[in-house]
Amino acid sequence: MNEDTIKGNWKQFKGKVKEQWGKLTDDDLDVIAGRRDQLLGKLQERHGMARDAAEQQVSDWETRNHYVW
Repeated sequence: MNEDTIKGNWKQFKGKVKEQWGKLTDDDLDVIAGRRDQLLGKLQERHGMARDAAEQQVSDWETRNHYVW
């Protein structure tokens, strides 16, 4: 699955993202709008994690869920 597919199906993905990272708000998810770089930034902001930690969590999540941005 590529970034265009994820952007197109973002409403479906939002729930899974929110399950994984519960501190993200609905407004955050609207800003992210299927963009991986925005997700990484919001994870750093809301969860107080370093960029490399956010990157690792997103990569692990992608692997588990068979998503690729």
